[in-house]
Amino acid sequence: MPIYEYQCTNCGERFELLQRFDDPPVAVCKHCHGKAKRVISLANFHLKGSGWYATDYKNKDREKKEKKEEKESKKGD
Repeated sequence: MPIYEYQCTNCGERFELLQRFDDPPVAVCKHCHGKAKRVISLANFHLKGSGWYATDYKNKDREKKEKKEEKESKKGD
């Protein structure tokens, strides 16, 4: 479920709510009971774990190339 951010037009307080997509937007501030509007904000997005180019694939090609060069240099000797 997404987290939506709201801001009160009366007191200016910002708050977040975990809501389903089909839930209606909140119209009342939970702090002062004034009018609240949904705010478009940047998503807090954080990638964790492996499975990304920089951690899993970036060095594999270089390692393969180095091993291949080592084999070729040994054959040339």
